[in-house]
Amino acid sequence: MIRRLFVLIAVLFLPAAALAAAPKPAPQSAVFAGGCFWCMENDMRGIPGVLKVESGYTGGHVDRPSYRDVTSETSGHYEAVRVTYDPGKLDYGFLLYKYWKLVDPTDDGGQFCDRGPSYRPAVFVTPAQRPVAEKSRAEAAKRLKTGMMRAQILDLKTFWPAEAYHRDYAKNHSIEYHAYRMGCGRDLRLKQVWGN
Repeated sequence: MIRRLFVLIAVLFLPAAALAAAPKPAPQSAVFAGGCFWCMENDMRGIPGVLKVESGYTGGHVDRPSYRDVTSETSGHYEAVRVTYDPGKLDYGFLLYKYWKLVDPTDDGGQFCDRGPSYRPAVFVTPAQRPVAEKSRAEAAKRLKTGMMRAQILDLKTFWPAEAYHRDYAKNHSIEYHAYRMGCGRDLRLKQVWGN
């Protein structure tokens, strides 16, 4: 009788205890370029499961690049964001799905009013992320309302955080940020590319 009671307790309570003791998955990161990193930082931050978004630079050949280096278009770097997310709440594939809707992947000359190679859209990947990103890019290409897919999937290089005055720009300079975003025509163009 006592033995059956212990078995019953184990069946009822052990799975819950085992689940409670299961380790939480470690945060993951993904790197995206999509024109102005102020806009990318602000938009990506609003996705549920995103823990942190950092503006920075990647893809080029200059160590510790400055904003001036990058916008001179001689460093090879892109303005980019590094997104840290909780894989228990947000899947990398879904994060990619959200990313595509935030950029004009048909424009390989920059994004919106920001022109030049440093503003091109791209997804920077680890070897493990590449198949998911390639599949997501192909699916996004089918959903475009206008133009053809030109955004690239590139190997991830060192991500260099941007200068402090670029971080949290939309939050710290709300009026300037919204004036820039509206003047740049970002949201209007996104509706043309993706529809409502």
